Amino acid sequence: MKIENVDIRRAVDSDAAAVADVWLRSYTAALPSVRRAHTDDEVRYWLREVVVPNQETWVATVDGSVVAMMVLDDEELDQLYIDTQWRGQGIGDRLVELAKQNRPTGLTLWTFQVNAPAGRFYERHGFVEAERTDGGRNEEREPDIRYVWHPDSTARP
Repeated sequence: MKIENVDIRRAVDSDAAAVADVWLRSYTAALPSVRRAHTDDEVRYWLREVVVPNQETWVATVDGSVVAMMVLDDEELDQLYIDTQWRGQGIGDRLVELAKQNRPTGLTLWTFQVNAPAGRFYERHGFVEAERTDGGRNEEREPDIRYVWHPDSTARP
């Protein structure tokens, strides 16, 4: 089921608390076996003081409430989290399409190997696996995958 009353817009400073709530709930639900490198308070601080005011942060809202968030950092789709109750309703699809529109020359992203549903989601959107690591370069020390998307549909790692 896809919902129609979703608004997507750039995040503003006053969205930071709601963005953090979505991030924390979604991460916990999607990645229960992954050790978080930061406490809830540290995540809230990072999103409030660094991400929302300084990075290209987008939110999806329903009736004024933030239900998803996405961060674009140069050519990287850096964060994409949908609140658990809103998954499967097309919001992630719309955010990925927005990312592609805003980065028409291509995108990269990382996801943990254990997050197979995310991998399937990105592959459905034309992303191709380019690299696997043992997790030595991320704070969680969790094996991950780098995906790439190019508009010509022939992704180049």
